[in-house]
Formats: sequence, C-alpha cells, structure tokens
Amino acid sequence: MSPTPLAPATGSSSDEGSPAGARGSLWSGLRPLVLRLHFYAGVLVAPFLLVAAVTGLLYAGSLQAEKIVYRHELSVPAGDRELPISQQVAAARKAHPEGEISAVRPSPEDGATTRVLLSGVKGVDPDHTLAVFVDPYTGEVRGALEQYGSTGALPLRTWIDELHRDLHLGEVGRLYSELAASWLWLITLGGVLLWLGHRRGRRTLRSAARPDRTATGRRRTMSLHGAVGLWAALGLLFLSATGLTWSTYAGANITDLRAALGQTTPTVSATVGAGGEHAGHHMGSGSMPGMDMGGTDGGARHSADVGLDAVLKAARAEGLDNPVEIVPPAEPGSGYVVSQIQRSWPEKQDSVAIDPATGEVTDIQRFADYPVLAKLTRWGIDLHTGVLFGPVNQIALAALALGLILLIVWGYRMWWQRGRASAFGRPVPPGAWRRVPPYALVPLAAAVAVAGYYLPLLGIPLAAFLVLDPLLARLPAASRRVSGRR
Repeated sequence: MSPTPLAPATGSSSDEGSPAGARGSLWSGLRPLVLRLHFYAGVLVAPFLLVAAVTGLLYAGSLQAEKIVYRHELSVPAGDRELPISQQVAAARKAHPEGEISAVRPSPEDGATTRVLLSGVKGVDPDHTLAVFVDPYTGEVRGALEQYGSTGALPLRTWIDELHRDLHLGEVGRLYSELAASWLWLITLGGVLLWLGHRRGRRTLRSAARPDRTATGRRRTMSLHGAVGLWAALGLLFLSATGLTWSTYAGANITDLRAALGQTTPTVSATVGAGGEHAGHHMGSGSMPGMDMGGTDGGARHSADVGLDAVLKAARAEGLDNPVEIVPPAEPGSGYVVSQIQRSWPEKQDSVAIDPATGEVTDIQRFADYPVLAKLTRWGIDLHTGVLFGPVNQIALAALALGLILLIVWGYRMWWQRGRASAFGRPVPPGAWRRVPPYALVPLAAAVAVAGYYLPLLGIPLAAFLVLDPLLARLPAASRRVSGRR
C-alpha cells in the first residue's frame, strides 16, 4: 500500500533531471538508484499490494456487515433481568452437548447475546470454535456459528480475513501478505522522496499535496499519483509496520526483538497449585464445573468448584466490567482466567486468575502495567484491523485501501503513457549504483543487511537487486532494449 507503488509513479524517467542545484549532492547520487528501485519494486510488488488493498477494503466493511448478516444470533430484545451465567451455559450445552467448553462470553450489553464457545466440535476447523448464542434473558439458544480469533470473527468476517491474510492457501499464502507489507514502507518512502525531490524549488510542501489540475496526459497522472501518495504516506507506513507484527518471518523476528528488550505482552498466571480437591475437575463434553447437567462425564457435580457465577462475581469485584471472556481451567492445578476483551478505545485488557476451589483471585494483570511496546503492538493491531475507533477507524482503512488501488492503477498508467502507442515505456536504465557517493555505500549496505535479517522477504530480493543492478549495466545496450521509448 504505497503512495507511489510504481515508478515512474512519483518520479519520471531518468531524463527528467535532478532538483535544481543538487548536482554532486547526496540526493543527486541516490536519486537514480531510488528511482530504479521504486520502479521495479512497484512493477513486481504492485500485484500483491493490489490484492492486499482489495481484500483489506472488503475487510474494513465486514465488521459492519457482520452485524447485519448475523443480527438474529447477535441481538435479542432487551429484558428486565439476565439469567445467571451458569443457566445460560446449561441451555447452550443442552442444545449442543458436543465438544468441550473453551470459553464463555457473557452478554456485553443490553440486547446482546451470550456466547458459549465450544472446541473439538466435529466439522469445525480445529483452530476455530463453535459459538452458541444464548438469549441472556430467556435462555433461548438463538443459533450456533463458527468463530475465529480473539475479536470473535464469525464466518463472513473470518472468510474475508483469511482471504486478506493468506488467500485461503495456508502458511504458503501468508508469504504474499508478508511480501507486500515488507516492501510497502520502502516503496512509500521512495515515492515520497522522488515526488518532493521532483517538485523541489517549484512547489511548497502544501502545494505538492494538491494535484495539478492544469496538467494533461502523463503529467496529470503523475500529479494525481504523487499528491494522493503524499496524503496516504503516513497511513501506508503504519499499515506496513503493523502488518509485519504478525507475519511469518518478520513477525517472529519482531517477537524475538521484543523479548530481548523485555517488552513482551504479559499474561496472568493461572496456576493455583498442584493437587487439592479441585485438581481433578475438567471441562468435559457434557458439563461445566459446578453444574449437574447429566453430560457424558456421568453428570458428576464438582463440589470443589465454585462455579461460573461466583467466578464472574469475583472478576467484577476486581473491576473487570464488560465485555469479558471466562476461560475454564485448562488442567489440574490451574484456575479460571477472566479477561476483558474490549478492543475499542479505551481498551479494556485487564485479566484475573481465580481459584476454582475458593473463588479467590490469585493473580491480576492490568493493561496499564503492560510494557510500552506491548501496548503499542496492541493498539497498532487493533487500529490495523479497524476495531480501535469503530466505524471511523473502518472508514479510514477503507479510504487508505481505495487510495492504494488508485495509486497502483495510476502507476501502471504512467508506465503505459511513457511508451509508444500500445507499448509500455522502457524501464529506468540500470547502473544506478555507479552514481551513489562512496561515503553512502557502507551505511546503505549495512541497512540492506539489517533489513535482510529482520525482514527477509524485503532484504533478500533487495540484496539481489543491488547485486544484479551494476551487472546489468555492463550488458550490451541491445540486450536491455524493450519495445517503446524512454
């Protein structure tokens, strides 16, 4: 998603000259390399960026569409008094005794249903859960849908999310989105530099952000491309940075870096001791601890478990208001974990662990105590997915996605307009390395090495380009000729 995803997107061909008075300067030496890199990165990466932009645009609208498509499951007429959460879960298990209870999300507001999440259900993706929707006032089961992720995405949003993330191709497909995110920031910065450099001495920064309405042909396309790209630059840099945080390779490196800096996201400790009378309870396929539901575990009542209602009451006493999620003990010696799951501003991410035998809080983790990078990561991801500021956030994401689509189209159009008749224009000539000042080569090589380590889908192709570029310059001119003019 770059403001200038294609060169000659922002700049022009090499014969358009450097900024006035820049001869012999660092920029005049770097400009041909930036222009050539911007061109090839744009041409080769733009298709991946286009897919990411289109699917991102769909995802931005899916959060509101989900509320409409699944309104029967998500909403009910508001009543006077909610049933105890244990009764709501019992109603869900009566209708759906399959699988195991992995979590419960009590109704977060008036008129909203409670979700009982079941894992290990036949026919449901192992990475997903079956969400059973219960009317909190009557106990009526409103339906059941497959759910994915911490934001509770339902089938429509899940399908679009997976399309955006990996094109429904699994781990291999994730490489497309990582490639796009890895190159987006470099293409964006390169485009901004080229556009401002091209306009230096002729326009103020303010006027550079406005398209030239008097221009025609390729210059008009370039003006639209550069101005819109300048407006979108900060947003695209943000999308690149946040998109990388959960990518395959770069995401793992970022996680390792945060760990080395002591900036990982803390978690509440659910350990309450090994043994004790509550150590043998489990979340079987038929019952919730503390409830006699006649399930497949023989309907045994776990007298050592205080039950969901007491657990929720204890969490409320610690200030964990809605929305919350209750996760049952995972194994003997562990407790309940109750976590706030509000991703909109202000975020609610506090969590507590509760001893199932006594109902006492054994550990507390406050979002306010998160390390700085952990908070920034949380905010960044939620802003990227459109949940931090609700509809305003989603509209901004849709505008960025639409802007990127236009930038890519304009970029290819400029390339076409550089050519003759029905031919694309000739690429920017190779050999740009030769004009880079020697004192800039060492830091440039170091930057490529760092990028190659932390962002391999950027660094490896970039290193290959920088090695091949001077070699291509030595080939006979005839071997580099393509149809069209410069």
